[in-house]
Amino acid sequence: MKASFVKHILEFNQPGGTSRGTLYTKPSWFIRIDDKDRSGIGECSIIPKLSIDDRSDLEEKIEEVCNNIDAYQENFHEKLVDFPALRFALETAFQGLHSEDPYRLFPSEFTEGKDAIVINGLIWMGKADEMLKRIEDKLSKGFSCLKLKVGAINFEDEKQLLRLIRQRFSSDQLELRVDANGAFTKDEALMKLEELAQFNIHSIEQPIKAGQINEMAQLCKITPLPIALDEELIGVHALNEKCELINAIQPQFIILKPSLLGGWKASDEWIQIAEQNNVAWWATSALESNIGLNAIAQWVYLKKSELRQGLGTGQVFSNNIDSPLYLQGEQLCYNPDFQWQNPLELSGHA
Repeated sequence: MKASFVKHILEFNQPGGTSRGTLYTKPSWFIRIDDKDRSGIGECSIIPKLSIDDRSDLEEKIEEVCNNIDAYQENFHEKLVDFPALRFALETAFQGLHSEDPYRLFPSEFTEGKDAIVINGLIWMGKADEMLKRIEDKLSKGFSCLKLKVGAINFEDEKQLLRLIRQRFSSDQLELRVDANGAFTKDEALMKLEELAQFNIHSIEQPIKAGQINEMAQLCKITPLPIALDEELIGVHALNEKCELINAIQPQFIILKPSLLGGWKASDEWIQIAEQNNVAWWATSALESNIGLNAIAQWVYLKKSELRQGLGTGQVFSNNIDSPLYLQGEQLCYNPDFQWQNPLELSGHA
């Protein structure tokens, strides 16, 4: 086998407001594996200041892996525990290599264009008037579930946004999810959850910072609205550690981001543990290009989850890879007749 890679800097159409600052660009590395007349492509996608792989020697590691790709074929999950995004890239590339179509990783009614994945609409952080405009836009496109980031602007302004939404749409008409990204202190969290509960919120992601196991467990026990663990799962790799975390906290939901957790295999372990503990889950993309989004969407479709997934649409970037994925209302769809562009052609590395 031979492997090659190229770095691609994704550029946001509009600055992406997060709890860790505003993003204008985001790096990804596309890895291609060739074996005779077959090939597969995966994406190593990094979110600055969040991904474990966000380290100065990442590209050096990618190059080393590509130069020794045969040695990584069997046990890359074990060899690359500290590089979850790289693991997902290899997992995707090997799956493509062994598929009839390198981009049709899990053939299904979704990839045949006969079925779709219902997703939530993400409202980026920003000034209150900007967020209201984005909310109006999503609602006009037919979304029946919105996810809002909270904890970045004045809490009273955030509550006013939720109040305005609920004045127009009941919880039967519109599902509301909020994501705090660990913005609340442990002392104020319960009070803020009680205030948010008046708006019939479906769930809140990561109300307090990850790593406060006892505090999060207590919060999940007495919370007035369901809590979903997100960042709490990052960096927990061993199966027994995953079991211990879920058993200790007993959250209502967990959120799976394959790029941050180590790919499908790692996410499947979380699903198995969650279901054994009556913990519900959904999957979320994490600012991947359409290469990574395609991989996540095809995998999660097979899970037949009844919950709305938190998948992006690829429309936030001005220089994304053209793909068969497209949005129809709140449904992520797949056009089976679409011909992919080779990502490595972006820099002449094909």
